[in-house]
Amino acid sequence: MATPAPDLDASRLAPGTLFTLLAATGFAAVSILTSLATASGLSLAALLAWRYVLSAVVLTVYVGTHDYKRIPPREMLLFISIGGFGQALLVYLALSSLAYIPVATLAFLFYSYPAWVALVQAVRGAERLDLRRGAALALSFAGIVVMVGFPGAESVDRRGVLLALAAAVVYGAYIPAMRVIQRDHPVAPTSAYSKIGAALAFLVLSVGDRSFTWHLTPGTWGVVLALVIFSTVLPSVFFLMGLIRLGPVRTAIVSTVEPFLTALLGVVVLRQALTFPTLAGGALIIGAVVLLQFRRDRVA
Repeated sequence: MATPAPDLDASRLAPGTLFTLLAATGFAAVSILTSLATASGLSLAALLAWRYVLSAVVLTVYVGTHDYKRIPPREMLLFISIGGFGQALLVYLALSSLAYIPVATLAFLFYSYPAWVALVQAVRGAERLDLRRGAALALSFAGIVVMVGFPGAESVDRRGVLLALAAAVVYGAYIPAMRVIQRDHPVAPTSAYSKIGAALAFLVLSVGDRSFTWHLTPGTWGVVLALVIFSTVLPSVFFLMGLIRLGPVRTAIVSTVEPFLTALLGVVVLRQALTFPTLAGGALIIGAVVLLQFRRDRVA
């Protein structure tokens, strides 16, 4: 028999919401900090190499000081390759789009990924594409059209749009893949292995294109460290702290504030204009994300 989900205890709702908002704020600043660092002359590949090398160090030290069960070598390699290299690909695609589009446009376009997850799951036969998911897909694609503009109209640079959408599509496939290999492993060690994989990918890329450097200005080092601590490591922790208090549905809905925070940070920090098509298209995409979260909970 279907029954409504029980109300969340108020003592868990407030801190859970706060932790989730803190996580969203940290993640929202990624593209802002990336824009600041690359504006100082640091290449995107070198910036991401430092971001993931330092994040991997922090997470590895954390895992090493806790008694986690050892992950078999074969599964460890899966997290390094699929988790790390997959993460590197989607991050590089997303942040490369900043050369062509504002951070607000990237944020909203990338946040179409839940709709892509639904589509990937439907193609795989893992989840049925019902009316709710179909409506969410339609909203998401409508938001993209509003943001990008119709043919012949003045619109944003389509190179940036394609890069941002490619990142969202990769993430749409990445999430189901990670769900399969994650199984019952704890988050901290698998996150550490994924960061190690991403660090290796960006080290190879930045050394290969000869952009890797140790010689950063104090200001650039400050941006890199802020990116590592406040937009990579801490948000991951805050997100999990919110998740265990709110549950997945409420956490996902609260997290929809992230692209709006990114847009506002872009206005305040980078002085980028926030246009009506970006806001209108973003609202449609966020509506799609929220619609995908609602479901009828059943208890035995």
